[in-house]
Amino acid sequence: MEEKTNIIKDLSIEEREEIFVDIARTLEDTAREALVEGNTHFAVLSNNMAEAIRVNADELARDDPENAERVLLQATAMISQFEAVHPYRMVSMAVH
Repeated sequence: MEEKTNIIKDLSIEEREEIFVDIARTLEDTAREALVEGNTHFAVLSNNMAEAIRVNADELARDDPENAERVLLQATAMISQFEAVHPYRMVSMAVH
C-alpha cells in the first residue's frame, strides 16, 4: 500500500481530483447496471459512495494522500465485487 500512496503523492492535485471524478462516474454506472438487474441494495450503496466522492473530490485530492488512497481502494473494491458477480457487462439498458 505504501507504493500506491507514493504514486498518489506523485500526482498533481488536478490529476488526483480527476481520478476521483472518474471513479465516481464508474460507481454511478455500476449502480445503474445493478438497479436494472434488480440489485437495489448494491445500487444504493454504490450511488451513495459515488455522490460522497464527487462532493468531496476537491478535499480528497488536496488532503492526506493516505486517506485518499483508502477511499480509492474502497471504491475499486465495490466495483470489483460487482464485476466478479456480473462478469458480462450489459450492452444496452433500453426498455422496449
